[in-house]
Amino acid sequence: MDLDGNPIEGPGEGYLIVSRPWPAMARTLWKDPQRYESAYWSRIPGVYFTGDAARRDEDGYFWVLGRVDDVMNVSGHRLSTMELESSLVRHPAVAEAAVIGKPDELTGQAVVAFVTLKQGEWDHDHLGDELRQWVGKEIGSFAKPKEIRFAEGLPKTRSGKIMRRLLRELAVSNTVSGDTTTLEDLNVVNKLASKDED
Repeated sequence: MDLDGNPIEGPGEGYLIVSRPWPAMARTLWKDPQRYESAYWSRIPGVYFTGDAARRDEDGYFWVLGRVDDVMNVSGHRLSTMELESSLVRHPAVAEAAVIGKPDELTGQAVVAFVTLKQGEWDHDHLGDELRQWVGKEIGSFAKPKEIRFAEGLPKTRSGKIMRRLLRELAVSNTVSGDTTTLEDLNVVNKLASKDED
């Protein structure tokens, strides 16, 4: 659906909602029933708002694109990481993308994109410039990534969720600290860190 509650028919992007109750769904938040009501049931009245954006492709498959409340502030513009990632993935060379905000003295936050490419021979320098222009054309020049880092893979949990916390740490300090026990493959992080040291 869109935020006005209109169903999106056929291929398209919108907000992932659930229209009927399901077994074992949460019925409240402990000691905060009002927050449960406002966060999940008030954004689009009458349906459960998951907080995720989704895309239905031409074959009818759903792609969960990410949280719609994950935003960054770049030069006064509020940008959704999902919006930026969706733009990058629409480029013919890009298989997967994850975007994070990195502190920046001039703009508040700078866009850093980690990109996995489809198979093929790619000139990273040329493609990096092309992807910046692509995002600028689709969203606006203020949304162009300051950095694009090409990766063989992105750090994910065993359930397939991209661990943006680790990407944020890599972008800021090129090191990873804290708990990595849920990480599916630590080699992905090590490769990203060693690339930056080259």
